[in-house]
Amino acid sequence: MNTFNLQEAARFLKIHPVTLQDKARAGDVPGAKIGKCWVFVEIDLIEYIRSQYPRRALQGEHERNITCHSSNARTPQIGGSNSRLAMDDRYSKALGLPTK
Repeated sequence: MNTFNLQEAARFLKIHPVTLQDKARAGDVPGAKIGKCWVFVEIDLIEYIRSQYPRRALQGEHERNITCHSSNARTPQIGGSNSRLAMDDRYSKALGLPTK
């Protein structure tokens, strides 16, 4: 089992050591602080990298995620002065008040 110190692990992940230290403290990247030094297990770092892959890029994944970002559908207008007057009339009728 190969282990890395902070600088080696950062070089392996191709990120800055301070960034790795922050991510390790937050629990985003697996690592342990033994005494004053951070220790990272190579296989854990490999699994972390793989966890960052998009789902469809994983081996064996054949499902495609297709998202439509545009639509020609029109949404009805709501609100405005006509809507408020109509609502006032309905309330007045429901309460038995004189309507306009």
